[in-house]
Amino acid sequence: MSAPPSSRTTALWQLLAAQFLIASIGIFVREGGQDPVTTVFYRCLFGALFLGAWGVVGGHLRGILQERRLVLGAAASGVLLVLSWVSLFAGMARSSISVSTMMFYCYPFVMMVLAALLLGERTRPADWGWTLLAFLGLVCSAHPQRLLASMGSNYQTGIALALLAGVLCGSSLLLSRQVARQRAIAVVFLQCCVGAAMLAGFSSTTVLQAGNHWYWLVGLGIIHSGLAYVLSYSAYRHLAVATIAVLSFGYPLLALLLDFLVYGQRLAPVQLAGVGLIVLGSLGVSLKLSLFKVRRASPASRAPAP
Repeated sequence: MSAPPSSRTTALWQLLAAQFLIASIGIFVREGGQDPVTTVFYRCLFGALFLGAWGVVGGHLRGILQERRLVLGAAASGVLLVLSWVSLFAGMARSSISVSTMMFYCYPFVMMVLAALLLGERTRPADWGWTLLAFLGLVCSAHPQRLLASMGSNYQTGIALALLAGVLCGSSLLLSRQVARQRAIAVVFLQCCVGAAMLAGFSSTTVLQAGNHWYWLVGLGIIHSGLAYVLSYSAYRHLAVATIAVLSFGYPLLALLLDFLVYGQRLAPVQLAGVGLIVLGSLGVSLKLSLFKVRRASPASRAPAP
């Protein structure tokens, strides 16, 4: 059953807001200055504390332990999501933020393929085309000529880790979409609890020293594991997988803009062209546009001329 137009419009704005928040994650990770496992552990820890408080006050966590399917689904998707975060941050450390982001964004395709194979969810052929166009824009936005010129011995591992992160993330988000129909906050809270429990014994102790890095780690938990994921999961139940997939390309688009505003990284012409393709692909899916409009001939027009 499709969502009402008003709910779908609200969900679109929620997902766009979440993408804007998530786009700043590279800045928080870089300024936090910790290894990938430590970074993800504190992201999960502070995210769980924030969501736990919010959930208790709002009544969102009431009776969750009695919902076995929700707990098991959140735990399974949480494991996948945490492994995805660790893999992505490790990939960024071995290659670069732009390369890892580009490889990571294979996850919209993972979501669409798994939804078609496992859930039988139909996707318009045009939506596949618009999504492919947006992905082409993503490749251009990463400046492929510069990437090939700077390819080093460590890049292969970084790229492989980022690709693995994308597959894990796509699987996690599709599973989350199935269990977060009514209780998005409970799902994200459980995922963060799973992540904190998984990584507690592997976090570096050097992080315990006083310093400004705590502001960034707390921000990762509250903003990126709290607000952003609540907005995302609340929107997922009102949107088709194809819409979620193509709108997810808004994250690298916004990440490029923030990289320019914060670090002064200017966009090359090929990157600007990529931005345009991302916007075009996103509009194509969101507005349900057709790639090619085929006009069928009427019987009269098919009749032979006298």
